[in-house]
Amino acid sequence: MSDLYHSLPSLFEQLGLGDTDQEIQDFIRQHAPLPDHIKLHEASFWRSSQANFLRQAKEEDADWAEIVDRLDVMLRTKQTKQHE
Repeated sequence: MSDLYHSLPSLFEQLGLGDTDQEIQDFIRQHAPLPDHIKLHEASFWRSSQANFLRQAKEEDADWAEIVDRLDVMLRTKQTKQHE
């Protein structure tokens, strides 16, 4: 087990996405809620390399798995306006 901690911004950076708080919030708002019957890595908005990374992180219980799970939960939750 790695002592390395991965944050949500580091996951977004790894996926080649904008990694600022605003960019992450915008991404979540744009794509949530993800239906329960679709696995995170099967969502239509991922490029194949992103989907493969997410799938492997879960299958291999990699050190990214915990933050990938967090993203999964965030994408399955209906988003509302925040911080207004």
